[in-house]
Formats: sequence, structure tokens, C-alpha cells
Amino acid sequence: MESVRSVPAAGNAGGIGVVETRFERFEEPLELKCGDTLSEFTLAWEQYGELNAARDNVVLLFHALTGSHHAAGTNHGVPGLGDAWTDEMVLGWWHEFIGPGRAIDTDRFCVICVNYIGGCYGSTGPLSIDPATGERWGPTFPRVRFSDSVRAAMRLVDRLGIDVLHAGIGPSTGGMAVLDLAVMFPERVRNVVVVAAGMEVTPLQRIHNFEQIQAIANDPQFDRGLYEPGTELEGMKIARQINHKTFVSLRTLRRRARSTVAEASGVPWYGVNHPIESYMRHQGRKFAARFDANSYLRIVDAWSQYDLATAAGVASVDEAFARCRDQRFLIFSINSDVCYYPEEQGELMATLESAGVSCMRIIVHSDKGHDSFLLEPALYHPHLTFLLEGRGFWPEP
Repeated sequence: MESVRSVPAAGNAGGIGVVETRFERFEEPLELKCGDTLSEFTLAWEQYGELNAARDNVVLLFHALTGSHHAAGTNHGVPGLGDAWTDEMVLGWWHEFIGPGRAIDTDRFCVICVNYIGGCYGSTGPLSIDPATGERWGPTFPRVRFSDSVRAAMRLVDRLGIDVLHAGIGPSTGGMAVLDLAVMFPERVRNVVVVAAGMEVTPLQRIHNFEQIQAIANDPQFDRGLYEPGTELEGMKIARQINHKTFVSLRTLRRRARSTVAEASGVPWYGVNHPIESYMRHQGRKFAARFDANSYLRIVDAWSQYDLATAAGVASVDEAFARCRDQRFLIFSINSDVCYYPEEQGELMATLESAGVSCMRIIVHSDKGHDSFLLEPALYHPHLTFLLEGRGFWPEP
């Protein structure tokens, strides 16, 4: 079933206040899809709302590519990150979506968000110490997949004594992770929300990812991944520019660009000549200040390697989704999205329906492109509430 959204008002209730990152250490090995094993690992995570007595009100949230576990409230710093926790990280990336009376109502639900394995915001990754050597992992950190982060997050869920998740939610690449969750643990999640994501890697995404990897790897300062942590690499700035243009619509990009040129080009013979060029340089500089290059390479690689059937351990996506017939899926498309085009969610919807899975698709009409899922809670609020609170009719497969 396909539905086109209306434009209702978002809830006006207060949000989450000051929060702190929690850390959970696991001494049991984590086998990675690449064949390597982490002998121990740590997860950085946050919680909003409280577990109920039955422990059945949990929403597991997966962040986007360069996001973090900090989804709501204000967090002024994460131990060990120093200046990498920049001002733009202080307010949670889904702050307007999570809280009392909001789309994910923390008076009813307990939200858990975990930083990816391989990330740089507190979970085990290239910046962490390799217990075998006593040195930073750096470029020797294993290749990871989103399914590895899903498996790690479910270790946390187990430790918290949660048998079944009320919902799994993921925007952007987090939507790919939540699809992994659905097919890997079908009996442990009731509702699945995929926001502006797809079930496979498109040729254009693969090209963009490859361009970014080359930009970083060919930066002399990258030094085969042996750079000093905290170094703002030119390759990272270029990589961000390659990807950023898929996050915003061209109309929004033109509007955001200032009327003056404020950034140098970084190229001796070429001066930045237009505000849009200056804006893109600014986005690259901000990103390079907060994100580790080795972590970024691992996570971009995880995107390029994404394979839903492999995560499920089956031969095809159809076989994977056949496991999900007891779940309900809510899929959001953004009509102006050029990172995950709406056709990708259409294909996901058709595949789910063919597998006999109950699903609904909402097409959000926005001029903000892929970033709409961060900026326009009013367009998502009623539909999320409808699913999470079990209101009214839901389409049968």
C-alpha cells in the first residue's frame, strides 16, 4: 500500500534534556562478516525514556553514515573524543523526533541508539587500542559490515534483558542496518521503519563511495592510514564534498550558500569563485574536523559491501524477507532525494509485498532532499506515531 503524506503539525511537547554517553564493554568475541574476530569490544550508546516492567517497549535506532549514538537531548562531550565532539554534535541529530509527546514518545517508549562498530564516537574502531598490540588499530582495523554493528547492538539488547524489540528504526544507511536487523533477528523485532534508504547498493552510490575512498587514500597526509589522529585531511574534505551534494537538493544548496566567498580552494592556481564552491569547502572542513578518516573508510566500505541476503545467510532477498511475515514495515521516501532515490523504496515495497510482508510506504514531499529526515519532523511524526502506537488500520500483505 502506498500513501502520500499530508502536512500535519508536529507535537509541541518538550524534548530530552542533558544526556551522557554510556559505554558497555563486551569481553566475549565478536566474529565479523569479513572472517576476522574482535576479541573484545566496547559500544557507545544512549538511552531516552525508561524500560517498562515487561521490557517490551524498546525502539532500537540506527544512525546514518557519519552520525553518532547521540540522537536526542544535549551532550556537551564524550570522554576521549576531545575537540572531535564539535559544536554541531551537541544537540542530538533526531532531537525533534524523540521525547515526551514527540513522534517517538519517551513517555511510552525507551529508545536506544548505538554507535557503529568501526565508528569514531566511542564504539570500538580504528581509534581504539588493539588489545593484541597495545597500539591504536588505525589502518589495521578489520573491514566491517552493517550486519556486524547490528549483531553488536543485539549483544547490548541481550545484556539489558530485552527479548523482543517493539521497533527498529533507521534513516539513510541506518535504514540498511535496520533491514539487516529485520532479516537477521525476525523473531525479535515487531515493527521496522526504513527512512530514505534502499535494500541494495546502486551503481551511483558505489561510484560516489569509490570516489571518496580514492580522495582519502591518495592524500599524502593520509600516509596509508598512519596519520596522527586529529589531523584534518584534505582528502576527507574532498570526500565530504563528493557525498554532501547527494544530501541536499540543488535548490537548498543554492539557498544555503552565502552571498560571499569565505573559503579558500586549497588549490594554488584556482581561487574559489562562487558562494556554492565556498559552501562546499566549508562543509568539507567541518567534517574533517570531527570525523576520523580510517573510521570513515570502514563505514563507507560497509555501505559498498552491503548485501542483505548475505547478512541473513540466505541465497536471495526474497528468501530473507520471507522471514519477516510477522513484522510490520513502514517505509519513507523523499520525493527530492538524490542519495536514495524514491524508486529504491518502491522496489523495497514491491519486494516486501511479494514476500507476503505487511508494509506501508509514505512519500514525503519536500524541497530539502535527503536531509529532510533530519529537518522536517512534522512530515514524519503522525506516521511514526501511527505505527508505534498501533493506531487504526494496517494493510495486510
